Amino acid sequence: MSRGRPDGGQNKRLVGVILGLVVICGVLFIYSRKSGSSALEYGSKSLRKFSSYLGSDEDADESPSVLGEDGEDGFIPKSFPVCDDRHSELIPCLDRNLIYQMRLKLDLSVMEHYERHCPLPERRYNCLIPPPPGYKIPIKWPKSRDEVWKANIPHTHLATEKSDQNWMVVKGEKVVFPGGGTHFHYGAGKYIASIANMLNFPNNNLNNGGKIRTVLDVGCGVASFGAYLLSSDIIAMSLAPNDVHQNQIQFALERGIPAYLGVLGTKRLPYPSRSFELAHCSRCRIDWLQRDGILLLELDRLLRPGGYFAYSSPEAYAQDEEDLRIWRKMSALVERMCWKIAAKRNQTVIWVKPLTNDCYMKRPPGTLPPLCKPDEDPDAVYGVNMEPCITPYSEQIHRAKGSDLAPWPARLTSPPPRLADFGVSTDMFDKDTEVWQQRVDNYWNLLKPKIESNTLRNIMDMKANIGSFAAALKGKDVWVMNVVPEDGPNALKLIYDRGLIGTVHNWCEAFSTYPRTYDLLHAGDVFSDIEKKRCSAVDLLIEMDRILRPKGFIIVRDKPRVVEFIKSYLKSLHWEAVATAEATQDAERGEDETVFVIQKKIWRTSESVRDSE
Repeated sequence: MSRGRPDGGQNKRLVGVILGLVVICGVLFIYSRKSGSSALEYGSKSLRKFSSYLGSDEDADESPSVLGEDGEDGFIPKSFPVCDDRHSELIPCLDRNLIYQMRLKLDLSVMEHYERHCPLPERRYNCLIPPPPGYKIPIKWPKSRDEVWKANIPHTHLATEKSDQNWMVVKGEKVVFPGGGTHFHYGAGKYIASIANMLNFPNNNLNNGGKIRTVLDVGCGVASFGAYLLSSDIIAMSLAPNDVHQNQIQFALERGIPAYLGVLGTKRLPYPSRSFELAHCSRCRIDWLQRDGILLLELDRLLRPGGYFAYSSPEAYAQDEEDLRIWRKMSALVERMCWKIAAKRNQTVIWVKPLTNDCYMKRPPGTLPPLCKPDEDPDAVYGVNMEPCITPYSEQIHRAKGSDLAPWPARLTSPPPRLADFGVSTDMFDKDTEVWQQRVDNYWNLLKPKIESNTLRNIMDMKANIGSFAAALKGKDVWVMNVVPEDGPNALKLIYDRGLIGTVHNWCEAFSTYPRTYDLLHAGDVFSDIEKKRCSAVDLLIEMDRILRPKGFIIVRDKPRVVEFIKSYLKSLHWEAVATAEATQDAERGEDETVFVIQKKIWRTSESVRDSE
């Protein structure tokens, strides 16, 4: 062979190897697109196809919107793709990566980046959220108040960062919660008793004979304050953003404590006016003076007449110049808001809100903050901006000199004073309470073969009406997140008046919670509502799967064709049917209903999921 002469045989072999590699790569690419076993896709073509099964906005003229009829080509997937493991804690409407990708221009100084920003339909993750490696069935309540499995929330940075404050401690396979907080290192129980003592409540019990029932804890940490209130028959909405301590609400819900991802930013919190007897902030690092005191005015909107704000912070006791400056300004602001100091001791001050409008009417003209305009609805909350104004009481509340609510637990079944706002009579209220008690008893009969007394803890009623489903669960060791549609009558204020908690939401969007946070979802007429809104019912199924814990349950109460539609997706979602029963006919609508009970299976990814004891 001559020097420098090309070798034709070697070139042919090289070309053959390259072509072979190209073919193999092509086959692998096609296979990965089809299998989706570890995929993370933004509404791929095939998934968009069945997401429009009910008719999405973009396909409204091309595909049917009626549940139970075939969509485009009658396509129902054999399985959904599984999201990438790094998205095991995805919260679609609180996804920072999405914010960066969409290049939203948000004002960080007012916490806009911690508010809800939902993806458009074409950017939704149409995949199932996997549990983290080594996931175990959560520890049961009440033991879960004090310990959870570390594998379920594999984040220990808070234990290190807050090691001197007794937030949480890592012990082997578990994370333990001693009950401490930034301000109450020696335990929330003693701290709660000290607040009750400051207010001269009998027996140092903060519930004050049932007069204090609903509490808002802002900047709640891992919600130990709310956890220790439960033994006093007080339920707290523990609120914190998905911020640098991003797993605090996840820990709270894993512990079985009522909690919600939210922030005092630019939008009203999703609760109606006069919802809470007490608001609490312990070292919550909130600038209450910003924007003319707008955040304090939001608390004022939420507090009932005579409600309290317990504030534990350096400004309440420190003597350095900056803290004194903040204290003087904050004191002047709350005085103009007609709040008075109910008690002040050591590091805590407690203000009380007036019972009537008298103080507001006596303020000099031009006093700031102003009263809100008469045509502003204090109960409109979904996507509504906060306003720097004081919400005055209605004439009825002003005359009654308070909310006129029965003490807990009598208020659960007592007709709320605001019932008349909805044209609901006392007889109708009593009948609704009775009907739902019967329905819940029937639900538990269907669940009985699958559950024990401590199987369920975190429950969500996806369309709560006036809260009678939750009221029927009074005798069980559970709590209920009552969800009210954003476009209907805001009956959430009746729910709070009954001593229950909840939020406003649109089920065309993802809910503000972590994956795997609820044991049971009750979906009464939710899919029928989705159909009317022409949103994707498949997207809702995927969202329900995200929220539900492995081995958790769904109770669907809806039209028979809705149930048949859901049944067609059971295999794709790794769900299994538990029971089906005919419900009594809805007299108002004249339509039959079916009750369908489903259980979510445990499915495995790269590492086995293990049952705890």
